[in-house]
Amino acid sequence: MKHILTRILAAAAFIAACAPDFVSAGGAPDPWAEVPKILARIKAPSFPDRVYPITKYGATANGKGDSSEAIRKAIDACAAAGGGTVLVPAGTFLTGPIHLKSNINLHLAEGATLLFYNDPDRYMPNIFTRWEGVELMNFSPLIYAHGQENIAITGKGTLDGQATDDTWWAMHDLSKNRVPGQPPGSDSRNTLMRQADEPIETMDPRKRIYGKGENLRPPFIQPYNCKNILIEGVTILRSPFWEINPVLCQNVTVRGLKIISHGHNNDGCNPESCADVLIEDVYFDTGDDCIAIKSGRNNDGRRVNVPSENIIIRNCVMKDGHGGVTIGSEISGGCRNVFVENCRMDSPHLDRALRFKTNAVRGGVIENIYFRNIQVGQVADAVVHVDFNYEEGAKGAHTPVLRNVVIENMTSQSSSYAFYLRGFAKSPISNITVRDSVFNGVQRDNILEHVDGFEAVDVKINRVPPKPKIKKKKKG
Repeated sequence: MKHILTRILAAAAFIAACAPDFVSAGGAPDPWAEVPKILARIKAPSFPDRVYPITKYGATANGKGDSSEAIRKAIDACAAAGGGTVLVPAGTFLTGPIHLKSNINLHLAEGATLLFYNDPDRYMPNIFTRWEGVELMNFSPLIYAHGQENIAITGKGTLDGQATDDTWWAMHDLSKNRVPGQPPGSDSRNTLMRQADEPIETMDPRKRIYGKGENLRPPFIQPYNCKNILIEGVTILRSPFWEINPVLCQNVTVRGLKIISHGHNNDGCNPESCADVLIEDVYFDTGDDCIAIKSGRNNDGRRVNVPSENIIIRNCVMKDGHGGVTIGSEISGGCRNVFVENCRMDSPHLDRALRFKTNAVRGGVIENIYFRNIQVGQVADAVVHVDFNYEEGAKGAHTPVLRNVVIENMTSQSSSYAFYLRGFAKSPISNITVRDSVFNGVQRDNILEHVDGFEAVDVKINRVPPKPKIKKKKKG
């Protein structure tokens, strides 16, 4: 009897050890139990107690003298000593691109502004980067790091990219920026996208030479293949292109920022093929998606084949933009395990709150996406928007997958649609669950095309439970 009792206790102990930390009300494992585990891996870097003021190396605070070389010397000296803080004191400092090194915190004191040149020539020679999910040689990002560890941009100061409709943003008008030597109708972006669809075995991204004479604007901040990153506290203005774009990075913290930039394609924060990312307490007022999670485009993204995963977004405010939290469209490497909570999205110039965009050329698997406690005031289009027909649509061989999306405790006050979901007949959107949510001021009926498993529990649209009309098409 004693041996039987011992076996029972051992079995009970084994079952308890294997069980999830938390259980949902329905008895199923609670996916939010993963959040503390992810947060335990996300740790902001620390730095030695050494300080290197850029003024010591010749930087001038009048906003006119070129401080580029002084900043470079301060970074080199700090790195040579084993790391520390490169200090930008109060004042306005004009600079070209800044390349960070390991164990360096670029700290902007209160009242400090780094004013970046808006002359493309200052961002040559080309460096290895990613542009809309495609690797290439292009202009340097305004702040860049490659293969570094323990890097930070912190402080209460301002980063101003000085982009205007007459400088960087003019490159968006492709009719005025043709590729030299190519016929009318061609442009840099189209050329790059064709290269992204070449056979994987023949691809060489370092032979994709862009930069000067082309029209691919650089992102503002891009750590590339880096670990242990902190971007905290600063204000970011007038970016040429995407604002914060960590690529192939691990352990990333983005918090306490104020991002205001209304140029073309001015996405706020785009983690791309990154793992263990925390975005919190950020104010977004942007010209494109506030947050857009990505993982590479088309065949080039499949060549790299690294997903974005284990991403936590919380306590953020989204004003203007195309989407509040977006996944895609450059999502060929896939995306999984995204947790979004306690965010507020509200503007007549915010098109959608939660947005998924992909197609049969991108492909990729998007799964295990969780939202809770989301307050939406006004959006122009849909509160929840999924579109497999984005850009190229069904004309491709790489069927996209979206599954396991759970939305809880969401409210909205004004929108065209509550749900606009368009999948493919050959690959329907699957397992979308909405609970304990209220959508008011909705002007149009839900659009549900090729959706397999849409569950609404304790949900009201304009004060009544939804009666979704599922539209089916013969071809996806």
